[in-house]
Amino acid sequence: MTTLVFGHKAPDTDSLGSALIWDWFLNHTGTPAKAVLLGTPNTEAAFVAEKWGFARPDIIDDVADDQDCVIVDTNNPAELPANINGANITAIIDHHKLVGGLETKGPIDITVRPLACTATIMHALMGEHAAHMPDNVKGLMLSCILSDTLEFRSPTTTDTDKDLAIALAGQLNLNVTDYATEMFAAKSDVSAFSDVELLRMDSKEFTVDGTKFRVSVLETTAPAIVLDRKASIMNSMTDVATEDGVDQVLLFVVDILNEEATLLVPNEMVKSVAEKSFDVTVSGDNVVLPGVMSRKKQIIPSLKV
Repeated sequence: MTTLVFGHKAPDTDSLGSALIWDWFLNHTGTPAKAVLLGTPNTEAAFVAEKWGFARPDIIDDVADDQDCVIVDTNNPAELPANINGANITAIIDHHKLVGGLETKGPIDITVRPLACTATIMHALMGEHAAHMPDNVKGLMLSCILSDTLEFRSPTTTDTDKDLAIALAGQLNLNVTDYATEMFAAKSDVSAFSDVELLRMDSKEFTVDGTKFRVSVLETTAPAIVLDRKASIMNSMTDVATEDGVDQVLLFVVDILNEEATLLVPNEMVKSVAEKSFDVTVSGDNVVLPGVMSRKKQIIPSLKV
């Protein structure tokens, strides 16, 4: 049976790239595997796949009972196919906190490490096989690291991530800053997306003290493109919350270059969450959070209701 490799819904660069990287590794080491997606990748992820010569993997709606699969870049059942516990999970490779709720049919390989990027973990797991990576797989790995670390600006960045990225860039004869600028330009080009698509593009569901949030992050070098649409985006938040079965949608527009996030504040509940979580005073329909760059390390752990 071919092993399916996939990351979370609303695929970003690390989710898509890591699935393709592990697809290569499993096939290279003798296990038939196929990378798939759980949704349409964001603009940066699509750019990276095309840049390195990969066709977009097939999008699947669910997994069949007993289907062999490897989960990458998540361990959260809310971000995975509905029948994930009916599948045969053979491995999990991730860098997020444990959420709970996954069931397996037997003992499996689980690697969860406090690094900025799943692809960095994969490099370590490959051992001597990492030396056999073709350039296009190295390019994916570099892209994943630059994306998840925001070119080393994110507080999640470790020396392990940075050292590997610099080494890969050297092997590929790439300038890190020039390539990251290309990636972030692709990430920032969201003009073709509807408000609802923007709210779901890079989002994860989290429950805080019984309140369910969809926490959306848009990382960009051109925040005005999003903020100029804030009125219509905020109007769409209620519909998205209703359709997705959450209590509230939180949208953080991360300004990569200025290293700050702007949280949209459409109602009194979000205002209260912002003030309690980030120790700020909100006086309008948005609030700037200096230094906030990471959903995983700075946003989610801070949320209070």
